[in-house]
Amino acid sequence: MSHPVTTSTQVSFPAGAVEGRSTVLSVEPLPAGGYAVVTAETPFHPLDHSWPDQPADSGTLRGVAVRDCVTGAVGPEGTLLLGTDIPVRRGEEGWAWLVVHITDEPVAVGAEVELRVDAERRAALSAAHTGCHLLALALNEALAPRWRKDPGRTDALGHPDFDSLAMDSSRMDVDASTDTYRIGKSLRKKGFTADDLAAELPALTEAVNARLAAWVAADAPVRVEAPGPELTARRRWACDLPEGNASIFCGGTHLHHLGELAALSTELRLSEDGSELVAVTTPKRR
Repeated sequence: MSHPVTTSTQVSFPAGAVEGRSTVLSVEPLPAGGYAVVTAETPFHPLDHSWPDQPADSGTLRGVAVRDCVTGAVGPEGTLLLGTDIPVRRGEEGWAWLVVHITDEPVAVGAEVELRVDAERRAALSAAHTGCHLLALALNEALAPRWRKDPGRTDALGHPDFDSLAMDSSRMDVDASTDTYRIGKSLRKKGFTADDLAAELPALTEAVNARLAAWVAADAPVRVEAPGPELTARRRWACDLPEGNASIFCGGTHLHHLGELAALSTELRLSEDGSELVAVTTPKRR
């Protein structure tokens, strides 16, 4: 590494920043081509290797295209490791946790550079991510009557947290979010009943979409709460819904208020054997 980085990257994307200036701390050529560029601060949101739900930002660094942005880490030995090559848990002490901008051209270490995120793409991903969290809360509410007993985990609005307990994967793109839930033995043991779920899916979908529409109409403010500026800070998505303040731990980017959406709707699909429920939630921005 050109200059071993010993402090974690400070990030401004949680507040919605899409541009900034910072000093280049290190530049390292990559085996597959291109360069790993680390700056002291950045507005870029990197792909989180441990929960890769929101894609990385794209944009430019000193006018050079940033074709990817990943999470990196430097341990006591001073070696930069990227993504799934990182052998320790996120936030491990003694490690610097970094936003790594992947470029096709090198930049000079020590240079002050301008960083610009593709603002339109960021806005689309933020809308999808906010929609994903709202879907989780609406789905939890709609499915609440299906719990025969307290599963031991509730969401911020007091409903059994189906989203968290059944979640298999969650992915955003610029058009929608796709959440996949497993309805198996472990969920049933916690008290969830899937009896007649297929027959009730249209009514369930209608209830979820009605709740989503009401929340969008309320134009509730949205924010990301962060205890500090470092990449590893444990951040929360928060939204002041009419039913109360809702919050979910989240490392992604979001809208500033729900009035930025003209509409938000979901499509629920249940597999033939009833073991998988998929929610595709599509935001329509104003």
